Amino acid sequence: MAEIRTVRVMESLLKANDYVAQRLRQAWDQGRTFVVNLISAPGAGKTTLLEATLPVLMDRYRVGVLEGDIETERDAERIRALGVEAVQVTTGGTCHLEAPMVEQAWRLMDNELDFLFIENVGNLVCPASFDLGEHLRVVLLSVPEGDDKPAKYPKAFRTAQALVITKADLLETMDFSVERARREALEIQPELQVFVVSAKTGAGIPAWTQFLEQRRRQTFPDA
Repeated sequence: MAEIRTVRVMESLLKANDYVAQRLRQAWDQGRTFVVNLISAPGAGKTTLLEATLPVLMDRYRVGVLEGDIETERDAERIRALGVEAVQVTTGGTCHLEAPMVEQAWRLMDNELDFLFIENVGNLVCPASFDLGEHLRVVLLSVPEGDDKPAKYPKAFRTAQALVITKADLLETMDFSVERARREALEIQPELQVFVVSAKTGAGIPAWTQFLEQRRRQTFPDA
């Protein structure tokens, strides 16, 4: 009986989350705000990728960031140092962001944005189950983590539209096969767009940012 109750509570939680996510998506569509949800394991380099991405976009677009963490505002402070508006969402122990958390934080921001990035809590499991109303979900996999993660955490890759392999400057010193990671990820989600980047050297960043601009134009052709 306890197991049945647990399943029903989870179903109810996801249903309530999806309702808010749909409301957010409609608001972002109306405002022509393209929303990108970044998910990864802790330490994969989400904030560092944003630090390399935002300066490329902010010359031509209005950009903002919602930072999700269990505690502290450290990542938001790094983004604000770039001159970009960032609102921190501290979950107090929850291992993922939920749509109501995002909606509450977004209401505190400038709503006239062209790009809104959501940096989810570092976790390759829970964030994959929660729709935040985003237009693009991106999963990050860093070279030090190993190339076997797609098969171990398939839902994170199945629900994403893009894979960014980060910290590529470490490829020469780490036992990581880009081809293996790419192959296993594409077996799970054949439509994934795959990028190999190094925020440290800038390698791969132009192709990544061009992809973001392309996806925004496809989503909002009249913007």
